[in-house]
Amino acid sequence: MTSEAQIMTPEVRPDPAVEEEARIYVASQWKLTWWRFRKHKVAMVSGAIVIFVYLVALFAEFLAPFPTDMYNSRYTFAPPQRVHLFLSTEEGLKFQPHVNGFDVEIDPVALRRTFVVDPDVVYPIGFFVEGFSYRLLGLFETNIHLIGPINPADPMYLLGADRLGRDVFSRLVFGTRISMSIGLVGVFLSFILGILLGGVSGLYGGMADNLIQRLIEFIRSVPTIPLWLGLAAALPMTWSPLAVYFGITVILSLIGWTDLARVVRGRFLTLRTEDFVMAARLDGASQQRIIWKYMVPSFTSHIIASLTLAIPGMILAETALSFLGLGLRPPIVSWGVLLQEAQNIRAVATAPWLLTPGIAVVVTVLALNFLGDGLRDAADPYSRG
Repeated sequence: MTSEAQIMTPEVRPDPAVEEEARIYVASQWKLTWWRFRKHKVAMVSGAIVIFVYLVALFAEFLAPFPTDMYNSRYTFAPPQRVHLFLSTEEGLKFQPHVNGFDVEIDPVALRRTFVVDPDVVYPIGFFVEGFSYRLLGLFETNIHLIGPINPADPMYLLGADRLGRDVFSRLVFGTRISMSIGLVGVFLSFILGILLGGVSGLYGGMADNLIQRLIEFIRSVPTIPLWLGLAAALPMTWSPLAVYFGITVILSLIGWTDLARVVRGRFLTLRTEDFVMAARLDGASQQRIIWKYMVPSFTSHIIASLTLAIPGMILAETALSFLGLGLRPPIVSWGVLLQEAQNIRAVATAPWLLTPGIAVVVTVLALNFLGDGLRDAADPYSRG
């Protein structure tokens, strides 16, 4: 006779599909967005590129081996120098990163200077070397740089030199800070205007909605490039570089807020009749609390995606204005200012490396666009995956 203790109850294993469904039901909106976003491989890679670019902008002084205004007339339009890791000595190969010097020759046909690599001239380079002094993050005084010549007086042109013999690589690194910060500051101002005017338009309606929508339609009906050119040309030539920087940022923000305002207006029109908004009103919540506590957080992920997609437009606008000479001006260094050097066809034919800032613009804009697309798909509650 089988005893009760001998009766074995079969082990019940939970269904993984049921567990996954339960995990999704209790997850927050941010977790759901992150789970969808990390499945977007292109967006993940683009996000890593964007983080890298902003780190370059943040630590520009540490990464750049030379200051932006340092020049050497002996190396005007010098080509990029190849970095060699090993040096041939009498004892054999020795690990010593270095670049070779140049011999200057005159082309008998074109009657112009040409640079020929001289393998006998060696300029050692190293990591964490001493160079010009700066304040790291504006806090600590130091002169240590990630890479540079061991002797600060030696030439090192990783991306070549411009018409004054200035290092293109160092100027490109410093230009990253200006171009990327204009995108952030401009988008922040557009965010304030878009949320404020779009929220008023969608929440209150009536005359306020009509006035704001007509203003948006008027701004969008004006051709963008002539409007940029006109407003940028109105900036006084006597302004300091910092004032010009601030003026260009404000101009780009005054034009770029319309798309976000319409998105916010549409969302507010939809949300103001939702049950949770009506419940908050019946509970006695103030209008400001309803907006910032209940309505805005419900589509914050959409706002972040919209802002991410707006940053490339800001960067391209600054680059175009500076390239045409109506935006930022020297001594400020931005990608658009650097591309002014490439306006001369003869200069480009002689020194094609002057187009390197254009490559930086293309890579950064594509990365920001792919990142914005990934965030937008991840924030969409109806997207699959």
